[in-house]
Amino acid sequence: MAIQTGVGQQTVKTKRKWPKIVGITAVVLFIVLIGAGSWLYMQIVKPLPTVEGEVTLEALDVPVSVWRDEMGVPHIEAENEKDLYIAQGYVTAQDRLFQMDLSRRQASGMLSEVIGEAALDTDKFFRSFGLRRAAEASAELYSDEAKEALSAYAIGVNAFIREAKEKGTLPIEFRILGYEPEEWTETDSLTIGKYMAFDLGGHWEGQAFRYYLAQNFSEEEALELFPSYPEDGALVMEELKAHKLDLTDRFLAAVIPDPFNGSNNWVLSGDKTETGMPILADDPHLGLATPAIWYETHLQSPEQNVTGVIFAGVPGIILGHNENIAWGVTNVGPDVQDLYIERRHAEDAYLFEYIGEWEKATVYDELIKVKDAEDVHYEVVETRHGPIISEFAYDDDDEYALALRWTAHLPSPELEAVLKFNKATDWDSFSEALESFHTPAQNFVFADVNGTIAYRANGLIPIRSKGDSLTPVPGWTGEYEWEGFIPWEELPTVVNPEQGFIATANNKIVNDDYPYHITHTWAQPFRQQRIYDVLGSGDTFTTEDMKQLQNDIHNLQAEEMLPILLNSVEDSAELRDEDQQALKLLREWDFKDHKDLGAPLIFHLWMQQVSDELFKDRINESMMELFDNRAGAVDELIRRADRGERSEWIEAQGGIDQLLLTSLQETTDRIVRLQGSDANEWNWGEFHSVAFAHPLSSVAPLHLLFNSEPTPMSGSRVTVMAASWNADTGNVTNGAGWRGVMDLSDLSRSEHVVGPGQSGHVRSPWYHNQIKDWTQAGYHKTLLNPEEYQTKSKHLMLTP
Repeated sequence: MAIQTGVGQQTVKTKRKWPKIVGITAVVLFIVLIGAGSWLYMQIVKPLPTVEGEVTLEALDVPVSVWRDEMGVPHIEAENEKDLYIAQGYVTAQDRLFQMDLSRRQASGMLSEVIGEAALDTDKFFRSFGLRRAAEASAELYSDEAKEALSAYAIGVNAFIREAKEKGTLPIEFRILGYEPEEWTETDSLTIGKYMAFDLGGHWEGQAFRYYLAQNFSEEEALELFPSYPEDGALVMEELKAHKLDLTDRFLAAVIPDPFNGSNNWVLSGDKTETGMPILADDPHLGLATPAIWYETHLQSPEQNVTGVIFAGVPGIILGHNENIAWGVTNVGPDVQDLYIERRHAEDAYLFEYIGEWEKATVYDELIKVKDAEDVHYEVVETRHGPIISEFAYDDDDEYALALRWTAHLPSPELEAVLKFNKATDWDSFSEALESFHTPAQNFVFADVNGTIAYRANGLIPIRSKGDSLTPVPGWTGEYEWEGFIPWEELPTVVNPEQGFIATANNKIVNDDYPYHITHTWAQPFRQQRIYDVLGSGDTFTTEDMKQLQNDIHNLQAEEMLPILLNSVEDSAELRDEDQQALKLLREWDFKDHKDLGAPLIFHLWMQQVSDELFKDRINESMMELFDNRAGAVDELIRRADRGERSEWIEAQGGIDQLLLTSLQETTDRIVRLQGSDANEWNWGEFHSVAFAHPLSSVAPLHLLFNSEPTPMSGSRVTVMAASWNADTGNVTNGAGWRGVMDLSDLSRSEHVVGPGQSGHVRSPWYHNQIKDWTQAGYHKTLLNPEEYQTKSKHLMLTP
């Protein structure tokens, strides 16, 4: 009884204490959460750069003023060139240090040191490609002036690194990954420049893919997917089959540039504009991410007054204008990479045959540091043609291997050209600067205040003794060597054309009479044709018109392809109700890829499904990433079928009618799963949206911290407003991260937008502040006149 009473009393006491315990626990938990939240907030806010007041930079000779305008664009005013580039390095590092460090690490093959073994194959890939070795070899080509600019820029970056370490204000990404950045070097800047040559490609992957086709498919099937028919096609196929190398899975870890990397640019003469002076527009298409690839800057000294964009980590301005000229680029996309099939000695893996002799390869012992694991010694084997790239993730020493010859492996002084662009005053001085710009080959458009407009396809483009870069070639015969490069004075050039404008969009830039080979693989022609249609209309134009054209969403691919697709399926007895609803939306469509319409969703997913149906279960999935110009190949297969020509790939799917019906029904089923059965509710933007993914956002829940909310996007891969997307998720991953419009009637101001913003700091007001403008055709004005930009800018004085 007493025991029972005791238990009862203890139970009552426990019940009475429980609310108090819960309360105390809640308070403690609340305090912990507040503390953790405060700590996290401080980790995010603390690294924000100093943009007002005064900062001491001991390396400066005299003070430098930095005015950040309302969009976060730094206007750097210096009294000499050395101080100008020190300040540019410091200011860029303030906003983009983590991006700069990650960029040099990826290009140099040094990601494993901070990420771990997951990045090891990627590091091996880039060590094989040798971007850093090429950058180091290039340094000796630079003038003293350019070397001084590189050195000054590195001094500025390192001044910020030291400051951030001392104050504990390194960007939060460094603390998440648990490391601190090393000192910046001149070679780091040059390596980032070489990476851009890599990102804009040269078609090695297409050669590897066609080698795979020759090994695994009939001659007819393989040649159908070639961008053009090779001379002696049967002989080419026989040669490739004779030298067998299984490429399946060899390039699974390869970093393949986005096939839709490209650009638009155009320039109008004064005869085509309302002001009577040229207008130039440029919008390069590269990966979309946080931070942006592009960093907008204004540099002013007694020697120059230039504004535009540059890659974070590189001095100068690569695209933009000064007080006298404006310029922009698109990718030529020439065949500047060749794969050589190398024959290896049976008993010595470092010997390779060349014209009946065995040559010793050069071997680089690359030490790769790996976080939380032992360092890795990785051998890069380099033949006379270039590094072996088919074995970076494959240990066996086969009889044959693929070596890469590439213009970007040669020493080259692109930054020399960039620094000269910034000070050029007319076409003569600008074209002189172009002689130093070797890789990547670019379509430059130009305008000056004298009214001149001009164009040059500029860069090193090989002349081959035999072969035309369609497929890998035997490296041991000596028949397929490079004999030099297209002479600079014979590169495609246009000055003041009668039609009054020049435009490029990665399209074919020469006719068949041009005496030199450039490439077989051009972009789909739809963007270029739309630009020509608008500019050739006979109207006169303003900068507002040019901004509208940069954001034009008219789909010429649909105008061509949709009648073929509809004609094949609309009389089919197998159409279901949801298929009929889809066809109705397509028949009523105005061919605008608008985010609120359902028809673009149907059309683009249908075209994607056609491609998937053609190749799934036939082409190894690991090889599909190497399928160069896949979209153009599918377009051409559909055209052939429409002309009544036989296609082995289409016949394998039961003919064109069956292929298009099957793919339509797969498409409508997918859309119903994604957006429901009511076709009136279908819309392109719900699928096709941009979040500007941060490099660390793939690790949940960091995407909640770093990424923006997905924003619905108009446009597509084939519209002037380029917006390429991931086929599985719809995430827009590629487009014009910077758009610029420059009116030569008044170069004291120009129109720009940088998506998603200038800053890499998540709590900065300039982190994602340009997303709305970027997605909705908005721009901001960047001013060159100090009396104008200083009035609404934050002022930072850098003092010795």
